[in-house]
Amino acid sequence: MEIKIENQKLAPAINLLYSLSLKGQQSRHRTHFIKLLQAKLEIFLEDEKDMRKEECELDENGEPKTHMVNGQELLDVKDIEHFQKARKELYEEERVIDGGDNQVMLQTVKKVLFDCEREFSGQEADIYDYLCNAFEKAEQKKESTK
Repeated sequence: MEIKIENQKLAPAINLLYSLSLKGQQSRHRTHFIKLLQAKLEIFLEDEKDMRKEECELDENGEPKTHMVNGQELLDVKDIEHFQKARKELYEEERVIDGGDNQVMLQTVKKVLFDCEREFSGQEADIYDYLCNAFEKAEQKKESTK
């Protein structure tokens, strides 16, 4: 099984998983999965920092310049359309959590999500649905390769 999660969904997924009350093996496997997601999130944040440096005017320290508009600090972007396209691509890029020797852990996290009886609303409901769909897609892909 291989789980794919968009960069922009990593932090909300981590937060949702942390909010679940679990015991024993389920808790350990959830924690291991979260650590894998956090590693992917760190890579995404570095990629975002690099993208901003490419797309913005830089100050004398090589950092993106900013300016204030109506009390809000905004980046000094070279080409707004190109920046928006690059940002969208980066945010929608998927990170892969490969099963490999993590198959049991992924199956446990899947079971935790699918058996969850907690009520979700708003953004938590959206990310819960997203995660369940990611595990369903991974399961379908696994079945089709048999």
